[in-house]
Amino acid sequence: MVLKIFFPRCCSVADSGLLVGRWIPGQDSAVVLAVVHYPFIPGQVKKYLSELCSQIQVDLTVLGSWSLSKDGQEEMDGFLKDLSTIFPHSRWLQLSRQPGKRGFACEVVRKNGHAPASDEEDKIIFVHYDQRKVMLSQLHPVHENGADVESSELRAVFHTVSQSEPLFLLDKYDDGPLKLTHWQSDGREASIIVELIKQASVPVCMLLTLLVCWWKRLCSFRVLNIWPVRFISSKLSTCVQAGYRTDHFQTVFSTRKATTHMDFMRKANIFVSFFVDIALGLLLISWLYRENRISHLANTLMPAADHVAKELQDLLEWLMGAPAGLKMNRALDEVLGRFFLYHIHLWISYIRLMSPFIEMILWYVGLSACLGLTFALSVLSDIVALLTFHIYCFYVYGARLYCLKIYGLSSLWRLFRGKKWNVLRQRVDSCSYDLDQLFLGTLLFTILLFLLPTTALYYLVFTLLRLVVVMFQGLIHLSVDFINSFPLFAMGLRVCRPYRLAEGVKFRVLHEEPGAPLHLLMEINPLQCSSVLQCYRIETSGCSSRDSWLALCKKLFVGELIYPWRQKSTKTD
Repeated sequence: MVLKIFFPRCCSVADSGLLVGRWIPGQDSAVVLAVVHYPFIPGQVKKYLSELCSQIQVDLTVLGSWSLSKDGQEEMDGFLKDLSTIFPHSRWLQLSRQPGKRGFACEVVRKNGHAPASDEEDKIIFVHYDQRKVMLSQLHPVHENGADVESSELRAVFHTVSQSEPLFLLDKYDDGPLKLTHWQSDGREASIIVELIKQASVPVCMLLTLLVCWWKRLCSFRVLNIWPVRFISSKLSTCVQAGYRTDHFQTVFSTRKATTHMDFMRKANIFVSFFVDIALGLLLISWLYRENRISHLANTLMPAADHVAKELQDLLEWLMGAPAGLKMNRALDEVLGRFFLYHIHLWISYIRLMSPFIEMILWYVGLSACLGLTFALSVLSDIVALLTFHIYCFYVYGARLYCLKIYGLSSLWRLFRGKKWNVLRQRVDSCSYDLDQLFLGTLLFTILLFLLPTTALYYLVFTLLRLVVVMFQGLIHLSVDFINSFPLFAMGLRVCRPYRLAEGVKFRVLHEEPGAPLHLLMEINPLQCSSVLQCYRIETSGCSSRDSWLALCKKLFVGELIYPWRQKSTKTD
């Protein structure tokens, strides 16, 4: 039988005393957590451990004795060995270490008070571990053969150390009935500044939570929830980003303590993401309002808008002629060209009407970056949508006209084959037509077929222009989604303190000697960066494609309106 003893490295030079820890249920393993030094009263040790067990819900007990041989401590070693009768257990560990030696000597005493016979002797393996790292780390699920190993021995060790935090509040330097050695005995990891921030964060969080509640109550007014306002706000990226940040403010500034590791990591990731977002926004403001860049941007915007309008006019005049030598329907080509040219003239008039106010609008819009870079990018996306609204209108007109002709041709094609679409049963059924219906269908089919190339050319050109705008907006939305969802805090832990996010452990031989217990060193394997991104990525209402590429191509072919980047309809609180 192999008996594994997980021994903290910080206790390997501790003075003689009692070993406090836990026997892993169902396993031949023991976890040593601390060493209690002399002087102590056994009754006080029992009372202290019983109080701890009621707090942490972990069955702590005295595992045995620890002896670090020094001059004049022979009587102490005998006293510690006799304590096995006071702290009864199925097995009593008697660990000792000689000065100048790396290995330990271990003797296992059974419940009857005698050491086991040679044929019943346990094979001892010491697993040395860094108690601080195990205490602060989070062991993630390890999958073996598709199943999550939740009740493994290793997980029980990590759980025991992490749940025994109250045990580490008392060390050998405190004034009290017990003196303990553990991972904090060489210096408490505490900071006055951190404690002051914790105390001050409670009223600040309460105030911010109140402000967020007032803001959500203001947004819930009935006037703001009528259909036109709700529809427009759902299409504006700025409103979507404001709602997203409001939900996360309510999560971060909540005074409710995070009970699980995932809740804490989610709060920390959101807070760091918001902090970095604000920092990037302030950097953008400092760049925009330096050297009068707002005026230069406003002076550049109008010539750019005129240039785009002129290019569109030239494109329409090219389509109204013989584009690429194609023979178009002269009447339909003239009607469509003049129709779209009229929209361009309207758009140029609107831009020139707004030109005196462009600089002032940009000056106030630039201030939105103080709310974060994501707000500035969302405003930029909305500005691009407004400045290219005429291109969107051209695309909608061309798509609707092209779709009408495609569906008309498909319906008339079924007429020639003696078929019709059954609306009730959603299928194609056989049907008999008379001569007048066939004559009228043939006439309409011919007209639509010869008008299709002209319509398809306009549809193709404006669809390509629309896709260019959508791709630019998609890049902006992906940038916003990346800032909102990237788990920066978790990645910082992975880089700076990789042991905090553990995927598993590895063992290496620390000391091996014939006839002596084997000593192994347990080291933590950090979680892979891809797993960190997958596990701690913040759920957002970001961009997603509802259709596959094949479905999008099909919609483009038949002329249905497409929106490759949509906002997700589901949100996570």
